[in-house]
Amino acid sequence: MFNYFKNRRRRRLRSQPFPDSWLAILERNAPIHAHLPASDQRELEGHIQIFLAEKHFEGCNGLVMNDEIKVTIAAQACLPLLHRQTDYYPRLITILVYPSAYVARATEHIGGGIVLEGESHRLGEAWQSGVVVLSWDDVRRGASDINNGQNVVLHEFAHQLDQQDGAADGAPILESRGQYTTWARVLGAEYDKLRRDSALGRPTVLDDYGATDPAEFFAVATECFFEKPHQLRRKHPELYDQLKTYYRQDPQSFVSTRS
Repeated sequence: MFNYFKNRRRRRLRSQPFPDSWLAILERNAPIHAHLPASDQRELEGHIQIFLAEKHFEGCNGLVMNDEIKVTIAAQACLPLLHRQTDYYPRLITILVYPSAYVARATEHIGGGIVLEGESHRLGEAWQSGVVVLSWDDVRRGASDINNGQNVVLHEFAHQLDQQDGAADGAPILESRGQYTTWARVLGAEYDKLRRDSALGRPTVLDDYGATDPAEFFAVATECFFEKPHQLRRKHPELYDQLKTYYRQDPQSFVSTRS
């Protein structure tokens, strides 16, 4: 019964006209919207309407929340949801937005029972407790250039997809056992290759932050898939095909070849 009312509410939200003021925000801050086919633009707009109705946004360190911030984030967060059955990041409750990079406490286990504690500057993070944290300056920077392969919203919401099964392990929920087998083989090999390339200082289309662990590899690969699809397809065809199947999109069709 709950799903019935939830789905009815979502259909009602999607059927409402997309506000002109929100469209102007997309034109200013989310140029990827203009590159999508018209049908995908309408689908993305419907997702944005539902996302904004269901998620709570909170400004931090004096940042005053407004539609520009919320619509810009929602547009990028909903891009990976196109063409798929989705429950709109069901574990996610709140998006915390800082004006710029923020300082967070960090702990690192280095073995032998030794734990290092300190502070780190961060652009974003995704918690398993239903929170995504973002830097507004970096949200805008990532959205404005759809070819640089660096997008903090895509990165953190890839973590949300990864964590939907309760584990941050670089393996989101897939449709079949066979897909998990192929996913593990391809992404495992690509992760190992990135670790080797990063250790040797070799240039790679994938940001070497993806060598941190499998969860970060999936998030980095997602950024690259949507923003450097031509390069990723050329250099890592099997990885590209896995992400194309999972996301049910082919960004080569709407992202330019500019490197």
